Amino acid sequence: MSFNLGQVVLVLLFAIIPIIGIVLGLNSPGLRSRIPIWVAVFAGFIPILAMYIPKSFLSGPEGMSPRMDQWLIILAGFALLLGIVNVLQNNFRKIARRESGWFFSVVLLTGLFITGGAGIWGWITKEGIGFRHDGSSTAFKYLTDWFFQPLQSTIFALLAFFMASAAFRAFRARNIEATILLIAAGLVMVGRVPILEFLAVPFPSLHPAAAAGSQSLGKLTEWIMDVPNGAAQSGIIIGAALGAASMAIRVILGIEKGYLGLGKGE
Repeated sequence: MSFNLGQVVLVLLFAIIPIIGIVLGLNSPGLRSRIPIWVAVFAGFIPILAMYIPKSFLSGPEGMSPRMDQWLIILAGFALLLGIVNVLQNNFRKIARRESGWFFSVVLLTGLFITGGAGIWGWITKEGIGFRHDGSSTAFKYLTDWFFQPLQSTIFALLAFFMASAAFRAFRARNIEATILLIAAGLVMVGRVPILEFLAVPFPSLHPAAAAGSQSLGKLTEWIMDVPNGAAQSGIIIGAALGAASMAIRVILGIEKGYLGLGKGE
């Protein structure tokens, strides 16, 4: 029987240490914040060390990454359960106190229980959440197709009006930057639709020129999206990556404690 360091480390990190932390936290309130920080520090260092330690030493020829992915899926399941519990607690409290908008909490909880019940029923009856063996939709699939998707489409349709109002405010040529944004947005919108062919419909002799102009505008649009827009997106992605890396370092070093939900002075 070969010794698998990866399994031992993961079991210690995600099974034994949390149990010890719970026991110690019940007897010592001060450890309730320190032990989660230690767990976060170890969990942050393991994937970093796994990149530099030989794979065969950690978890066989495949390394620790596949095993950590499986554990992260399990942790995500528990995190989802905690999220559901948090939603139930907050909305039940809101309904009990008759706070502003409590009726929306009733609607939210009703949809949560009905949808969750339909999913659990599909698991119990072995029908799943898609289609039955005869091709008919299950209860969960019916709710998704006839309730969730129409509501989602409605929300996105409403967002279009907010986007239009935001674009109206942003495209005012108040300075050089706003003027460049306005011109680039106009070229992209014109290049995405065959507006020249539409304008040349009453004039047959202009159809070839309109088609050639549309192709040129299309190429210009692709260049704007690939080169200037791509460069801006790369800068944003690099900045977001640096921000995520700095936050990860703060969590690993125990500087950032916001994920613990601690107030000031704790």
